[in-house]
Amino acid sequence: MPNTKSAIRRVRRVKKQTQVNRIRKSKYKNAVKQMEIYLKDKDKAKAKKYFSKFQSILMQVAKSGIISRNTAARKISRISKKVSSK
Repeated sequence: MPNTKSAIRRVRRVKKQTQVNRIRKSKYKNAVKQMEIYLKDKDKAKAKKYFSKFQSILMQVAKSGIISRNTAARKISRISKKVSSK
């Protein structure tokens, strides 16, 4: 248990941050899964249409520090190759 006033406030803040981070991580995972579904179904039109939103979500999550920027860039790059080649 936190003993000082500042520690009590910090616990409250960490709870809120944890919830926000969970939401962001879930958003990221859902975006990756959705893109994989489009690519697996060989639905090129939907994959191309969804790609800009996918890229936006990944960069937002990377910006907030949930995943590293390099991870986001790598995933975007690999998906980009798949979308454009198919």
